[in-house]
Amino acid sequence: MASRIAIVTGASTGIGFETAIALRAAGFIVYAGARRVDKMEPLKQHGITVLSLDVTSEESMVSAVRLVEAAHGRVHLLVNNAGYGSYGSLEEVPLDEGRRQFEVNVMGLARMTQLVIPGMRSAQSGRIINVASIGGKIYEPLGAWYHGTKFAVEGMSDSLRLELGPHGIDVVIIEPSGTDSEWGTIAGEGLLMASGGGPYREQAHIVAAALASTSGTGHVLSTPARIVASTIVRAAMAKRPRTRYPVGRGAWSVLAMRRILPDRAFDTVFWNFYRRLAG
Repeated sequence: MASRIAIVTGASTGIGFETAIALRAAGFIVYAGARRVDKMEPLKQHGITVLSLDVTSEESMVSAVRLVEAAHGRVHLLVNNAGYGSYGSLEEVPLDEGRRQFEVNVMGLARMTQLVIPGMRSAQSGRIINVASIGGKIYEPLGAWYHGTKFAVEGMSDSLRLELGPHGIDVVIIEPSGTDSEWGTIAGEGLLMASGGGPYREQAHIVAAALASTSGTGHVLSTPARIVASTIVRAAMAKRPRTRYPVGRGAWSVLAMRRILPDRAFDTVFWNFYRRLAG
């Protein structure tokens, strides 16, 4: 196991940070990548190699993968975790921001995957783990751009599983609920900047409060990032992994409710729940 090489993107905080540590503890040689290199300094204490990695930069992605392949020949495991949540009404969020949301959450994931596939295909083995979200199965008002990206990751991953399976490459989807990271707070702040003072302000304040409820230990929808990380490690080490792993507080119940309820009924139940979260 010590010879297995892993790249984790978006490793400066939260799920990516904890996943890098958990994979190293499980025996992987880990390369952790993110734009905020200073945030990853503590990872070095665990024997993890830190990379400057921007998933919107072709040069950065190519350089990172080439560095790892030059040192070890190939990548055994890619964890596509880099991403963020862009919220706001579709009317008010500039198209440039919508494009950036897709560039980070979808195109960066796709390009990193492209770069590691040849080595995996040549070896007839490898695993790609894409961190999606329960937001790839459900939806929120003022979350069109974000949910659009996560729905895209779900569909892309399912297609990849079929096309890469004959080449010995597994593709796995992780579907977390809210985690105790800065993600929800940052997403809520962005939402209020985009739509907090206009015609969608009432919805914006409710959704921002709901997003904040996923940030920080002890909040109603908050799951420790290390729990998601342990699920990623389980998926990485399974002989025959499941195709998708919902994880976190409320993940299974929310997804079950989405399957069972008609759209209009789900709209009502979910929106009422958000109102209660907002107080």
